[in-house]
Order: sequence, then structure tokens, then C-alpha cells
Amino acid sequence: MNSPDEQSTPGPRPRLARAPAPAETEVLDIVAGVARRLDSQQAEITHAMSALLAREIDELNENPELFELMEASVHSNISTIIHVLANDIPVEHLQPPTAAVEYVLRLAQRDVSSHAVARAYHMGQDDLMKICYDEVHALELSAPLTLAVLKHLSDVVFSYIDWITLYVFEAHEQERQRWIGAQGNVHSSTIHGLLEDTGSDPGQFEAETQYRLEQNHVAIIAWSTTRDDSASLNSLYRYVRDVAAHLTTDSAPIVTAIDRNTIWAWMPFGSRRPAIDSATLPTDTNVRAAIGLPAHGIAGFRRSHEQARAAYSVANVPNTPARPIVSFGDRGVAVVSLLSENLESTRAWVWEVLGPLAENTDQAATLRTTLSTYFANGESHLHTAQQMNLHRNTVKYRITKALGEPGTGIAGHSKLDLALALQVCEFLGPTVLR
Repeated sequence: MNSPDEQSTPGPRPRLARAPAPAETEVLDIVAGVARRLDSQQAEITHAMSALLAREIDELNENPELFELMEASVHSNISTIIHVLANDIPVEHLQPPTAAVEYVLRLAQRDVSSHAVARAYHMGQDDLMKICYDEVHALELSAPLTLAVLKHLSDVVFSYIDWITLYVFEAHEQERQRWIGAQGNVHSSTIHGLLEDTGSDPGQFEAETQYRLEQNHVAIIAWSTTRDDSASLNSLYRYVRDVAAHLTTDSAPIVTAIDRNTIWAWMPFGSRRPAIDSATLPTDTNVRAAIGLPAHGIAGFRRSHEQARAAYSVANVPNTPARPIVSFGDRGVAVVSLLSENLESTRAWVWEVLGPLAENTDQAATLRTTLSTYFANGESHLHTAQQMNLHRNTVKYRITKALGEPGTGIAGHSKLDLALALQVCEFLGPTVLR
């Protein structure tokens, strides 16, 4: 299957928004001062606004792996607006921020509607203006001057949002049309229809895709870690073929591109139910993968993919250790995938269970690793020492230090809770640590 052809993004359309009315020098100076104060808060504004959009717009929250790119888009738009306000730059002199354009292209590739993009920009505009109102109110200006400053701020922000949305909407539409018609992605709607159980005809699916459903499947999600979009899909297809060859599948896998950096695939195994050890699978320095468990038939086609997506969600929690391959069958992944859906609650629970072991320090990390290995080895000091290549007394010392006094501290929690909390720390790292 060939990757979609690269195509340049559209050029800016003639700007249809009205230009802000000229403002007095005093107003421009005050607005520039407000912009400087916004600039000093830019990181906090970006993070809060991104969280707001993800929370309020379901279509954006369905793609948590794109949150980092959404933050980059929000940051680039806010930065540009601040630059315009601080220097009284006409909007028509601007170029669309690269991060904002890239984000909307990625949304188009994932079939996220332009309505969600519109809501995001208008919600962001409203959120930014509320911050501007607070900043101006704090200046305690006269009523006429306050009104003039707010009017100019509102005019400039509206003019920018009107201009950038015209651009990104056209970019979204062109990318969506290109992606739908891209060679090699012709099975996308058929596969999505089967996954969503929208009454797809299995016989028609098999006729169109040449992939048999009444067999065992293993789903895989592979994504690229390189910024080279032109090479990403080809390297992902090659990686999936390498995995299929390693597992000696019955026939070629079925593959569909989700965006320029992500593909979904299913490995066919006929009546054979493979035992897959993720540690032995091929790796690629520029590719990461999430894998489901073997499952049979149409239900298995869906279930294995659900499991791959659960493993994928664990692998893509921000600021967590990057593993080349995460399998739903790996120890702890299934439960951690559920806990990762509510990180705030999970973080609080980890702190309650592990106490000082939840600190983000080297000493706490050493104790967590030792205790986790100890539980995995049936609470055997000897086997733990052998696996970690340590002296038995060193292991005993660390375990005693980690657990504290019997019946107090973390030792007062069940071993199951302790073992699970340690697994969460292993997979989610600094995201759940103090």
C-alpha cells in the first residue's frame, strides 16, 4: 500500500474580515502594556485554554495523542495575537502559524469536523477576551478610556480570529479531500464502518479488502516519532510488514492510514492463536507500536483493536517513559489503561498508597523498582537479588525501608494496591509522581 502523495497546503485566501478602526496613541500604548502582561503569562494561558478545549469539545478530546500538537497550535495563535497587540501590526501582514495549520491538517486526516475547529477558535477567543477584561479592569482607568481600550482589544482579536479561521477552514477542507482520495487509503471507510458496527456487510468487507474476518487477528497501532512526514508512512508500512514476517502471519496484514504519522493494522493468523512476546518483536528507532491480544472473528477484529488503542493511550500519556512497543498483554497495561483515563484521580490514589515512594526522586525510584521486582518474584528476597544483580541483604534493606513499620505508612495498604500503584508509576512516570 502506497503512502498518500504530499501536497502543499493552500495559500491564504483574500481576507474578508474588517480591519480594526485606528486607535489613539494612548490606547495603543495601554494595549501594548496589556500584551506584555499577557506575554508573561503565556505558558499558563496556553495550558489552561488547551485543557478547556479538550474538556468542552468532545471531538478534540477523542484524540488525546494530539493534545501536545493542540497546545502548540494554541500557543502559536496566542503568541501571534500578543505580537499583533504589542506592535500594532495589521492582520493582513501576518502568515498563518505553522503549528496551527499542522494541527488542523492532522484533524482533517482523522475526520474531525471543521465545526469542532470553529468551536475551538471561538471558545479560545472568548477565553482570551475574559483575560483581557481582567487585565484592563486591574488598571483602574477612566470609564471612557477603559471602553476605548476594550473596544480596540476586541476589534483586533476578532479580526485575527476571523482571518485565521478562513485560512484553516480552507486548509482543513483541502486536506480532507486529499486524504479521502489518497491512494492506499481506499479501505479506510470500510474498516471504520466495521469497527463502529454500522451494519457493514462482512461479505462486502472481505470482497473489497481481500481480508478474511473468520480467523484470529492481532491488531497493531504504529506511529512515527520522526518529523519527516514524507518518510513516515512508508516506514510505518515497512515496520508492519517486518512484524508480520516475524510472526509468520498466514497472509498480508490489512493496513489503513489514520494520519500522516499513524496507521492501524491487523495481522491474520487463520486458526492459529499466536503467543506474542512484545519484547521479541522487531523495533525501529523512528517507530513506536501498541498491540492488542489475539482474538477471533468480527468481534475479535474489533476487540483486539480496542486493546491496541488502550495500550496506545498508556504509551501516549504526556511525560511518560517512551517504550518502543506496548502490548495490552504486558503486565499491568490493561489496568493502567483504565486508570490513565482519569489522571487526576489516579495521581491522588498513587500518592495515598505509596506515600514517600511517590516522590519524583532517584532514591524513591530505586525503592519503587526494588519493591515492584520483589512483588513480581513472589516476595522472595533471593530471587529479587538475583534478578537485580544485588546482594540479598541490600534487597532486604531496601524492602524494609520502602515498606516502613508494619501496619503503618505504605505497609498498611494491601499488597495488591501497592503492586498496582507501582505498576502505574512504572508506566506513567512523572505524570503521577509528586
